[in-house]
Amino acid sequence: MLELLSPAGSPEAVVAAVQSGADAVYLGLGGFNARRGAKNFTEQEFIDAARYCRARGCKVYAALNTLVADRELPELMRLGRFVSENGADAVLVQDLGAARVMREVCPDLPLHASTQMSVHNLAGVYAARDLGMKRVVLARELSSEQIKYIAARSPIEIEVFVHGALCFCYSGQCYMSALIGRRSGNRGACAQPCRLRYSMGRMADNYPLSLKDNCLVQHLGALDEAGVACVKIEGRMRRPEYTAIVTEIYSHAVHGIAPSERDLRRLEAAFSREGFTDGYFTGEHGAEMFGTAGEPDPDAKKLYNEARKKYASGEARRVDAAFHITVHLGRPVELTAADGEGAVVTVYGPAPEKAETTPLTKSALSEQLYKTGGTPYRCRGVVSVLDDGLYLPPAAINALRRRALEALTEKRAELPQRRYGAAPRPVRPLPTPAVPELRVQVLTAEQLTPELAAPDYSALCAPLELLASAPERFEPFRAAGKTICAVLPRVISDAQFPEIAEMMKSAREAGASEALVGNLGHIALARSAFECVRGDFGLNAFNSYALEELGRAGLRSTTVSFELRLAQIRDMAKSIETELIVYGRLPLMVSEQCIIKRSSGECTCSAPAALSDRMGSVFPVVREFGCRNVVYNAHKLFMADRANDLLSAGAGIWRLMFTTESPRECCEITKAYLGQSAYRPNGLTRGLYYRGVE
Repeated sequence: MLELLSPAGSPEAVVAAVQSGADAVYLGLGGFNARRGAKNFTEQEFIDAARYCRARGCKVYAALNTLVADRELPELMRLGRFVSENGADAVLVQDLGAARVMREVCPDLPLHASTQMSVHNLAGVYAARDLGMKRVVLARELSSEQIKYIAARSPIEIEVFVHGALCFCYSGQCYMSALIGRRSGNRGACAQPCRLRYSMGRMADNYPLSLKDNCLVQHLGALDEAGVACVKIEGRMRRPEYTAIVTEIYSHAVHGIAPSERDLRRLEAAFSREGFTDGYFTGEHGAEMFGTAGEPDPDAKKLYNEARKKYASGEARRVDAAFHITVHLGRPVELTAADGEGAVVTVYGPAPEKAETTPLTKSALSEQLYKTGGTPYRCRGVVSVLDDGLYLPPAAINALRRRALEALTEKRAELPQRRYGAAPRPVRPLPTPAVPELRVQVLTAEQLTPELAAPDYSALCAPLELLASAPERFEPFRAAGKTICAVLPRVISDAQFPEIAEMMKSAREAGASEALVGNLGHIALARSAFECVRGDFGLNAFNSYALEELGRAGLRSTTVSFELRLAQIRDMAKSIETELIVYGRLPLMVSEQCIIKRSSGECTCSAPAALSDRMGSVFPVVREFGCRNVVYNAHKLFMADRANDLLSAGAGIWRLMFTTESPRECCEITKAYLGQSAYRPNGLTRGLYYRGVE
């Protein structure tokens, strides 16, 4: 049966989830969880919540699923050990370095790969397994067929989001909030820019990035049949009443009770954005997937009041318990309670007396022991061994029952015995290169001019599709001795792997000897065709251990996150070659949606497209492989005049990333980084290299 996992943004929400039928809850504490805006938990509140859940047979997963800088790793280790010692059943992680640290410090604590890890194909699941994950939360964009394919072949458990907010961008790949407001979604501080108004094409002053909430309550049977282990409700930022309402309806559905029309109405009243969508699951993308949150439903207040009254009124969540009582003359009464899951306790009471009038009977004992109301237990049977002609006051039997159940609760609340290790050894860095290697990345065939082949840089990076479709455009670069590097899409479905494999073969024939990958699931694919595979920004390398893990995965080099400050990059022990993006419109989002088509009403990928916000900033939108869209920053990162600062960061590779630039701009900017031009673009930015993110 599916495990139902509910959100708990506060201690009250834990009660709401458990009493409404959750099999597990996930919650955050400290600064390392992807919902830092939720109330979250103090350490004592976590201890209390974990104890409350264990007594009632509910698991607790701690979310430590943000990117972690080097100087934050000691606190992460402390917090990871704390949650393990105090009853966490698993920890969710995004950061590759955090996963490494947790494996060594808490080797017996299961790790779950957060959806922030952007796992969207079977190869990604295997890569997560190799990192020590016991479960993977798949990307929310996957269809039922994709989920079925992955779950049937997965070596570890699969978890799927079934209800709640949908981001426009693949989780873990959104940098928009960070770059425009320093609030990083990868650090749990997303400002939700996709919920704002933009203009694009015929969509003037609209909400082209705001998706409706996901609702798969009517598809749980299909997920169960597919082999999915766990279904997850999103909503740690929402109220406990919301958690209670949604959890109850999904709990019924998990147990085979199909949602009624009233249930569907309750879900919508609890929260929706002009209704719900199952478009990703069904593969029916389009305008009907988009919506915004309007005024609160007039029935919501009443619905919330009813939900609160229900979950706060007492124990609806019961654990089966059985009793065995022995009553012999001259000996203390012995009562044993067992939960059927291995927890057994025995307590003793006063010795019985000889009955002067009505003797004690087995039925009277059973009647008293069945009175478990107000506790998290349900009596499922009583076995009595009773001598004839004895008397025991009802109050003594009741007190004995209470003590037995209290002892059973203590037994069930016992913490698991786990091993603990020391912090990982410090990473051994490579020598810092005296002169960085310069690499150039283009996006379009028009940018591939003989003039761009002339400057003295080492490598040209280009989209895999472009290498496969226009190999002749790369001849001047091969002739100039440039290394040709194929840039793989960040998103590749399992069904697209054969097409990508053919493209890689064509790229090799076109002279490409390297590949650049931005997803864990693509490393093995790229290594099957290229001897040299390098990591792109989508891998979110944020600390020294992440770099080391990527080196172990077979990468020659990797690009460090552009959400880091230069000082943080300098702190990193660079065990593999490290790359910095030093120029370009940084990518803000990659989406399964095609808003280019939606804004124009037709496929116009070759024509310029852009979003405009209310402040007048213009964000180019470009087609990605598979008719996905990438939104780029309105301003161009420019650091040619800050070469000394870049050198201090210690990265051995600098990359120029061209997107919307003209052929002439590409040449002038390249010369600027070689010290051969004073060219500066309009609307430049220093990115986050000095400001950093929250």
